[in-house]
Amino acid sequence: MPTSDVPDVSVVVIVYNDEERLPRAVRSLLDQTLNNLEVIIADDCSTDGTERVARALEASDPRVRYVRLEQNSGGCSAPRNRGIAVARAPYVMFLDSDDELPRHACKSLLLVAEETGVDFVTGEVTRLFEESNTTGLWYPHLFTEKRVVNGIAERPEYFFDHLSTNKLYRTAFIRDNALTFPEGIHYEDQLFSAQAFSLAESFAVVPWSVYTWRLAPESVSISSSRHKIQNVADRIGVARLIDTWFEENGRAALRAEKDYKFLRHDFRLYLGDLPFRDLEWIAEFADVVNPYLDEISDETYARLSREERICIHLLRTGRLEDLQIAARQLGRPQLAPRFATDEGEVTYWGAVAPADDASRGALDISEWYLREQVLATGRIRHELTSVTMRGPVLHLEIRTYDPAGLITEDTKASVKLAAHKTPLSVPLTLRPEGDGQYVSEAALDFRKVPVGKVGVATRRHPVIALERDGARRTDVLLAEYDQPDFRATVTYHTFGIHHLRVKAEQKGAGRLEVTWQRSGVLKSLEPLGPIARKAKGKVGKVRKILVGNEGKATAYDAVSKLPRKRSLAVFEAMEGRGYADSPRYIYEELKRRNLPIDVVWAYSGDRSSFPKDVTLVRRGSFAYGRALARATYWVDSHNLPYLYPKPKGTRYLQTWHGQTFKAMGFDVPSLRGASEIEKERFRSAVGRWDALVCPSAEFEKTFVPAFEVSADLIRSGYPRNDVLVRWAEPEQQARAAAVREALNIPAEKKVLLYAPTFRDAARRTGQSVRVDFEALAPHLSDEWIIVVRTHPYDRFKVAPELGHFLRDGSSYADINDVMLASDAVLTDYSSLMFDYANTGRPIVLYTDDYEAYKGGDRGTYYDLEEIAPGPMVTTTEDLAAAVRDLEGTQERHAQRYARFQEMFCSYETGHASKMVVDAFFEGGTHD
Repeated sequence: MPTSDVPDVSVVVIVYNDEERLPRAVRSLLDQTLNNLEVIIADDCSTDGTERVARALEASDPRVRYVRLEQNSGGCSAPRNRGIAVARAPYVMFLDSDDELPRHACKSLLLVAEETGVDFVTGEVTRLFEESNTTGLWYPHLFTEKRVVNGIAERPEYFFDHLSTNKLYRTAFIRDNALTFPEGIHYEDQLFSAQAFSLAESFAVVPWSVYTWRLAPESVSISSSRHKIQNVADRIGVARLIDTWFEENGRAALRAEKDYKFLRHDFRLYLGDLPFRDLEWIAEFADVVNPYLDEISDETYARLSREERICIHLLRTGRLEDLQIAARQLGRPQLAPRFATDEGEVTYWGAVAPADDASRGALDISEWYLREQVLATGRIRHELTSVTMRGPVLHLEIRTYDPAGLITEDTKASVKLAAHKTPLSVPLTLRPEGDGQYVSEAALDFRKVPVGKVGVATRRHPVIALERDGARRTDVLLAEYDQPDFRATVTYHTFGIHHLRVKAEQKGAGRLEVTWQRSGVLKSLEPLGPIARKAKGKVGKVRKILVGNEGKATAYDAVSKLPRKRSLAVFEAMEGRGYADSPRYIYEELKRRNLPIDVVWAYSGDRSSFPKDVTLVRRGSFAYGRALARATYWVDSHNLPYLYPKPKGTRYLQTWHGQTFKAMGFDVPSLRGASEIEKERFRSAVGRWDALVCPSAEFEKTFVPAFEVSADLIRSGYPRNDVLVRWAEPEQQARAAAVREALNIPAEKKVLLYAPTFRDAARRTGQSVRVDFEALAPHLSDEWIIVVRTHPYDRFKVAPELGHFLRDGSSYADINDVMLASDAVLTDYSSLMFDYANTGRPIVLYTDDYEAYKGGDRGTYYDLEEIAPGPMVTTTEDLAAAVRDLEGTQERHAQRYARFQEMFCSYETGHASKMVVDAFFEGGTHD
């Protein structure tokens, strides 16, 4: 490369004895969208063919330079330092030879660096697990948005971002500050990064991946050698070097933040490993780490989770066997300690109350509210005490620890093991043995575990399932780390031979683990060569034609030409998710009238919510298509799949599933700007409707034109709202009482239903749950239980320490169940508020992100501040105040509530089901 041709970025690729993977790393650089870069291969004096490979790469592209150290340094620092010394570009990056850079990494980082003028730019890291071909992100909460940070003191959490490889540095920043990687020690990134963060006047953060960290299963790296005591000593050593540098460079104030990072990341890795170490190793570990732990302030320890503090206390006080037990709870909030002890109103970890004051503070677990939990969310622990194997049958002896008293005489227990889809379930008899302890035995016959049509090659873990009064849970089955491995050969009568291995998992919680491997003919099908892959591709295309959408459409078209079955109706609610919504109540009205209509219900997934006497058909199956093709009536709450045109003679009743606050249909920019083909597809789907249920005049103003509806309008109100309008009737009161009992809600507690809607850009992330329950609990838990019911497009799980205050309402397919059981509702922008107003009960709106929601891509039909039937609160304090003074809150908003009901409940009479059946099935009209 001519000396006058200065590259934009120099990337230093360090390598040692890695001739096979080096070309892949370099190729990821030469393929960058930033063409003007310099690739410096810094070889730590390799002894294999690395030099030959590197020189060939250098000869193949003028952007590649090769430098070789005279002797092996034994680490990453020396080759990186050599790369810094010879780099010619104004910006420099680092890459390990076994990793890669995403294609746009260099250019995207360079653009941000030039735009912001910062000392360096850091971005997300994708961890690629090569064994499973799955990926994960490195501390994703640090990389949620693009930002400039004016010094590490402004955002000290970035000490957790201690890698050097996910950053683009100004070369002058490194050289002017004489920044080098420390040689002769491991974990050199940590010191270098701590210094860079501390010295930088500003750095930028980008929310996209800029580095691919490949984790090969067979690799033995420094960071994967945590079983060596010297590895522990190296971690402590580099931590002390950082402390010394802080002290000598006037940055001692940063020590507490670095210590917090050390405890939460570096030290935490070793804690999680302790269940897989013997007591002798743990004693050596304690000798190495305890002197350093003694130097960390109590204020820093106070920032850790209770589980972490318990483990550290047990370590520092020499209770090493207890430490092994406690370490399994880390990151597993439903895993119980073996024992808990009450002394007055305080609950302590362990079998006896602590004798000294220091231990009392450290082992106080009152904040877990163990005694106030319910089965679904409380803490339980199942440990294997014996494992033997005779032929294909695995014999287990299990001890269950239930310090919270969640298990009762009517609790059903079983061991479940799934290899394919349907699990093998073996009942357990839990025999009491000691306070809060149970023992049980199970025999798992692997010949009875379903393995699918062509067998399996998989790794699975048995679980313990508990069930009582409709509440269910499954928990891990813990194995001893040194239990024997068992192997067996199992012949499945039609699927050939499988080799099985049963062992203790050597990571995480240390579960019992079962691995299946195909053998014989089935095994030969696994490693597909080019010919086999091509044949498989052709088979896949044929299969798609026969059993995919193409095949289903062909079959549907043929059947739809046959005469209608006049008595047949297909009902579907919530895309098949359950027996709910308006179709449920229309169906029940049909049954009350004993009309001669045979109803088939479509389901997807869980079928438990459907009555046992209904006929079910799986949504999307051939049977589903046949039913739609023959039916005279379709009744649906969302929109039946586009795949099925409505046959001649079929009538389609669309109930829809809520009124409209956010924009819908052609009012949504993405559909308005879509292709004409996509628009016509949407119009055709809506054009199938013959009748549409309307809940209010406002719905006609918004939804009907947005969907370009031409169907007849049934102005009846929603059939699903009949029970809400008539909530005081005995039938509805009984429903409410059943929900309270099933959710273990004490009679003296009131119920607040929290039902937020999903955010379009963050589906299934849990981000719709905006309320800080931990902060809210002290204000309300004495009087209220909150039942959390997120949208089906989102997810939520009750944290065990909040189980005394929260319940998960997601098990109810029909949200009316939990609405009837509630005393008030807390929502945000969900259409549930329109339905709930039929009860006349209080509505509170938690709207801390209203401006962002209102200004999003979709937009809203109304300004919530103008129509809100209750207070719009944005803080925990205001929310608590509104709920604690609910009577006053409702009184202050009475006029707004009445206006809201007038706007959105105008057609609701409590008899919508009757009106809809009259209009659609018996020919009446209700205009």
